[in-house]
Amino acid sequence: MLLMTKTHHLHSHSPGTGEDITADKPEAASTSTMRSPYTGVSQFLPTTQKLLQFASGIEPKPGDRIIYCAGAFDLFHAGHVDFLAEALKLGDYVMVGLHTDAEINRYDGSNYPIMNIHERTLSVLACRYVHEVVIGAPYKITEDVLNHFKIDLVVGGNTHVEPCNDGSDPNEIPKKKGIFRQVDSKSELSTPVIVERIITNRLRFQQRNKAKEAKEMKLIQIMEKKKQEAEAQKAETEQTQN
Repeated sequence: MLLMTKTHHLHSHSPGTGEDITADKPEAASTSTMRSPYTGVSQFLPTTQKLLQFASGIEPKPGDRIIYCAGAFDLFHAGHVDFLAEALKLGDYVMVGLHTDAEINRYDGSNYPIMNIHERTLSVLACRYVHEVVIGAPYKITEDVLNHFKIDLVVGGNTHVEPCNDGSDPNEIPKKKGIFRQVDSKSELSTPVIVERIITNRLRFQQRNKAKEAKEMKLIQIMEKKKQEAEAQKAETEQTQN
């Protein structure tokens, strides 16, 4: 997954039109032709039954204070769990809005997200502090979103929040309404930190294997040389006896 490029979310054809969207993007076109038997875009296929297995199935009761947390929640980790636990302390029902893969790639760039939206959905649903997930939630929290889900409080973390395409703050409306709260998960763990650890350990593993392979090759060469010397000595002895 960590070898995916920034164009791994692009499809070679536009859905419904058949138009090749890489025609005017040579870089994207060349990237899409690269194939590896070991890496590639996840082909995880969700089903309603699979989602139900992870979902709590609990609906908010009358009078419940509904908390809304939006984000990527990529490579769901302990930092996310701590954040959601703090969010639940502010209300009774926690709803998580998951951004689309394309949206995350816009504001995080690089290879992100590492996990696609279906994988992230199941990861978040499995958290004991989450009651509901909005799949493909809009990046900007609008008045319609607040009213539709009857949100009482929008909670954000201490991480940097990129502006919308128009330069506005995605939390602008809940802030103006006085229903936005920033909480500290008290965790230093983040998705970039995990990715950095994986890459660092991967490089260390490659270096270790390279050194091990060099020793093995040297041993093979010594054994091969000894074998050749033994065969030559045997041939010489047979020739002398004849």
